[in-house]
Amino acid sequence: MTKDSKVVWIINQYAGSPKHGMEFRHFYIARELVSQGHTVSIISSSYSHLFSNLPTIKGVYSIENIEGINYCWIKVINYGNASGWKRVLKWFQFAIRLKGAFKLLKKESKPDAIFLSSTSPIGVAATLKMANSLNSKFIFEVKDIWPLTLIEVGNKSPYHPLILLMGYLEKKALKNADIITSNLSNFGQHIKNLTIDKDFEYIPNGIDFTQMKNRVPLDKGFDKIIPPNSFVIGYAGTVGIANALEFVIKAMKQIKDKKIVLVIVGDGGEKESLQIEAANSDNIIFIPSVSKNQVQSIISLFDVCYIGWRAKKLYEFGISPNKLFDYMYSSTPILHSTNTPLDLVSLANCGLSVEAENVSLIKEGILKFYNMSSQERADLGANGKKYVIENHSYSELAKRYDSIV
Repeated sequence: MTKDSKVVWIINQYAGSPKHGMEFRHFYIARELVSQGHTVSIISSSYSHLFSNLPTIKGVYSIENIEGINYCWIKVINYGNASGWKRVLKWFQFAIRLKGAFKLLKKESKPDAIFLSSTSPIGVAATLKMANSLNSKFIFEVKDIWPLTLIEVGNKSPYHPLILLMGYLEKKALKNADIITSNLSNFGQHIKNLTIDKDFEYIPNGIDFTQMKNRVPLDKGFDKIIPPNSFVIGYAGTVGIANALEFVIKAMKQIKDKKIVLVIVGDGGEKESLQIEAANSDNIIFIPSVSKNQVQSIISLFDVCYIGWRAKKLYEFGISPNKLFDYMYSSTPILHSTNTPLDLVSLANCGLSVEAENVSLIKEGILKFYNMSSQERADLGANGKKYVIENHSYSELAKRYDSIV
């Protein structure tokens, strides 16, 4: 290590890798930091509903080196899908076992900076205590606003004991962090709403250009699932509550032109109910999820990419979904159903944006794309690719992490 090299710990109980599956943000960031000479460890859990391949764990803790990054896997329960009390139990189990992971990692070297990524703030107390004892920078990264997500999307009472605990830990982290970062562009407003006098660093999600270029062809038979000569409105990603796909399904059911087809690629907790909703519609097709390396291949079958959100206050603080950057890189125009104030689709002029949950406007947007010339759609798609290349490469985003460290 040189005098400018730092030791960095990143804590995210859902952090994956190309070997294990989603999510990938911290793998790409860590890999870039390693290439700049830093030593990086990612502390993650042995089970995530996002993983396609589970890590091999021997005992409570297991160390694995993946492309120069030290992964410390913490053994947790297999909680099944994204919803349910077992997932909450996993949050506490992971937090309790953080101390042992810290003890294991600090045998090698003490960290200069500890990032806690807040997919749940339950681990705040243990992380803050360790950062203080080691005189390390404590950096609190907010990717999802908890507990507000549970209140608004999960319809939980703000007075539930778990919600109150999470709210307390969120404020504790924000007040005591040396630096706050977020991939939500308007997160500063949330901090103000909590009457905390602090600023934050905006570090959005990004894309890995190498992976995008090394795309894998689709499995045999995919070309036969979608009817020939169809105009395809496509969604590729998790089929969950937050994605609000029932509204685009309702819009499609009102469209009489059967040449227009909606293709939903992915799996998730809402898939079964959405399939029931679309049961009598010949122009709505569901396809199982594909690998990360096949995402660009599946998007190449779309004429328009769709992404939607719920009409919740939560999204006023910003959004940064990975699928949006995948869409933009593909040069495919985007139909975005959202109420977020800083809308990347409008900012990059790469598609059409309509009001969240508004079925008639979603329908209108689909038909507007359908009636555009192919050149108009191509121009919008090209705008998206240009914007994402210039603003969302992980090599550039890692420089922001480097400056923080």
